Amino acid sequence: MDSASITHQSDPHNRARLRWRARRGLLENDLIVTRFLDRHELDLSDAEVGALTVLFELTDNDLLDLLLARKEPSETLHQPDVLRVLEKMRAA
Repeated sequence: MDSASITHQSDPHNRARLRWRARRGLLENDLIVTRFLDRHELDLSDAEVGALTVLFELTDNDLLDLLLARKEPSETLHQPDVLRVLEKMRAA
């Protein structure tokens, strides 16, 4: 299996890296993201992992505002996978 065909689900190291990237400076974000990953990590597609990566690039305050629906996603975040993952995270 070459590295291009390794998916998030098939590689425990990729899953561990996702958990590491999910660590946030705000406790509230940590709690929401951890609860989401505990419930959905094993079912995430590679596209959804990519969407999480986009969300994890936000500042802690911006991510928290999105997770708590205090703000809606900016135009740059209006991608189907990002919006789907955000809805799942809000519901978690």
